[in-house]
Amino acid sequence: MEQKIITILKGVLGAAGFSEHTIATQTAAGQTVFQIEAKEPKHFIGMRGETLKAIDYLVKKMAEKQGISDTLFVIDVDGYRARQIKELEQKALIMAERARSFQYDVELTPMSSYERLIIHSVLAQAPNIKTESRGEGRDRRVVIRYTAV
Repeated sequence: MEQKIITILKGVLGAAGFSEHTIATQTAAGQTVFQIEAKEPKHFIGMRGETLKAIDYLVKKMAEKQGISDTLFVIDVDGYRARQIKELEQKALIMAERARSFQYDVELTPMSSYERLIIHSVLAQAPNIKTESRGEGRDRRVVIRYTAV
């Protein structure tokens, strides 16, 4: 599976004009991370990660077409997504503690489905805390609810 994804990723990067790079794999949080290492990572990432999100989306859709849809993977460049995940995890824990301390619901800012998944996963086993998504489309957000036991 990994080699097929790498082949697809190389094809997408080549078609986009990104020639100088290497691809390494690692596993984190049950997902395979395809780490792109390049001299100019900012070109792969784009403004606010938009280029990276587009690369990730294209590779996933192409993998799906080839029947590789049963595994979780993410494309990262220079640890950009890893840093984002760490920040989201910290934010989730801080906001959960706030909900517990003040015993009220904390509503987070709108997030992508991937970001919401991270928040839900981090807080899944947190004591006295439940999470739910509210809203529609780009306005969808996570609400961290205090639950007395």
